[in-house]
Amino acid sequence: MTNVPSKVSVIVPVYNVENYLTKCLDSLVNQSLTDIEIIVVNDGSKDDSEKIIQEFAQKYPGKIKAFTKENGGLSDARNFGIDQATGDYIGFVDSDDYVTGTMFEEMFHLAEKHQAKMVICNIQKVDENGKLVQKLTQLPGMPEKIELGRNFSIFSDISYFACNKLFKKELFLQRRFKKGIHFEDIQLIPQLLLDCETIAQTQNFHYQYLERSDSITKTHTEKGLDMLKAVADVEKVFRESPYSDKKKELKNFQIFEGVYSFLAYLAFVKEEKKFYNMSDQLKLFRKERQINMQDILLYSRFGKNYILSLPLKKKIFYLLFFAGQKKLIRKLI
Repeated sequence: MTNVPSKVSVIVPVYNVENYLTKCLDSLVNQSLTDIEIIVVNDGSKDDSEKIIQEFAQKYPGKIKAFTKENGGLSDARNFGIDQATGDYIGFVDSDDYVTGTMFEEMFHLAEKHQAKMVICNIQKVDENGKLVQKLTQLPGMPEKIELGRNFSIFSDISYFACNKLFKKELFLQRRFKKGIHFEDIQLIPQLLLDCETIAQTQNFHYQYLERSDSITKTHTEKGLDMLKAVADVEKVFRESPYSDKKKELKNFQIFEGVYSFLAYLAFVKEEKKFYNMSDQLKLFRKERQINMQDILLYSRFGKNYILSLPLKKKIFYLLFFAGQKKLIRKLI
């Protein structure tokens, strides 16, 4: 294991992913960017993930840095990886996903070219057979180099995934993923964006997000309330940031992540008591922020009315919810 600094450190938290890990690590050891370290953090896996990690570490000793720790959750494993990273830039790849062979080379060069502290690429959702499910364009119609001061609408338009981004390491000097919560990306990544003046993007679909049939994200509980708490954490940092006067963009962020994204989660909460409790929490969230129905219905993303752009089923759910027809919604769920 070498301690020579790398251009890019890629952090891969691992927990019980023996069926997917080989494909993930193959995509990383074969990156066209050669000056790369792959920090694999086994977060207390109970399957054969450790065996796979050790096989890769032995085969690629100059690239793979393997660590094992007690289970602490995704945020804890990522933070552990950040502490080990020697790269000028940091990326995150979930261990059941994989990436194109040129992802980190292109994103590194964009970061250097534009002196950008954050670089974003597009995402493709794929199934377990590698079949394309959905293309997720992150910043349509935006230039390669984006100056936040002039294009701050992206603060509410952007999707706050950690894994399709490359970060300047200095962004993590004072910040880490919050432990013990769900939606840790929504809690942290907007805070990192507020520390940027310039970001860059590629329209290439480098990140391949595996939509697993057995994913834990299919279980929807009151942990969804962590989304509202994440928004509240971002609000505190926003008000102390250089962009604190951008009140419209903050409200749009509150609407997108705190209303629409929260409702998309709420739609899958099966237990009636939890559904109504979470609905009450959303009502309080809106009241405290003075988000009225007009704000929600007129909310635009990428210059288009958001609710009009949704699939019919989701549109019906939202409109019924806003109309107070929760009993009817319960029959539909």
